[in-house]
Amino acid sequence: MTDIQERTETAAIKTPKARAVDMKFEIVVIPVADVDRAKRFYGDMGWRLDADFAAGDDYRVIQFTPPGSGCSIIFGKNVTAAAPGSAQGLYLIVSDIEAARKELLGRGVVVSDVFHGAADVYAGADEPYLFGRLRVSGRDPEQRSYRSFASFKDPDGNGWLLQEVTARLPGRVDADTTFTSSRDLATALRRAAAAHGEHEKRTGQHDANWADWYADYMVQEQAGNPLPS
Repeated sequence: MTDIQERTETAAIKTPKARAVDMKFEIVVIPVADVDRAKRFYGDMGWRLDADFAAGDDYRVIQFTPPGSGCSIIFGKNVTAAAPGSAQGLYLIVSDIEAARKELLGRGVVVSDVFHGAADVYAGADEPYLFGRLRVSGRDPEQRSYRSFASFKDPDGNGWLLQEVTARLPGRVDADTTFTSSRDLATALRRAAAAHGEHEKRTGQHDANWADWYADYMVQEQAGNPLPS
């Protein structure tokens, strides 16, 4: 584990959880030059169209929400002064990077190969992303959460990254465990099933309380806590 990871995890654990008012991050504004072209692109990706409002010829706002997301994007005419294509480093969290990439390719989106970063190397000649500017082909060899990526751009050049997250860092989620789609729940169940199979191999007997074990595993994985063995 790098010094940066250690500091991040320590900060996450020590961050106070006192909360007076919930602040839910819900909207990211995406600057585009051609509103209808952008609408077709995000619609073809399978994102939910929430709104398309216009006020005369001088104002229009469109909202889309990615599948399973609590945050939406907005673009349109005169909704931002930012230059088209200037939104970069927009992250879409997925539980299976290969499946997510395959689905986008099937919808006609040009997506990079899956990549990960070289260990402890945060400089390089590639386009910047969360762990630096050096992209190594393929999934993270240790299958670590947060470490496998793929990237794509919309027609204006706004830059998106898929990031695979299967287990959250400590302090990143509340005690309650939620899944935003049946696919994510099924993926979590498969991980729990594989881990439980190893658990039964170690104990040498069938676990009649497997449902409780699954539930504990899935909750602890989401919360970033030590996993049951």
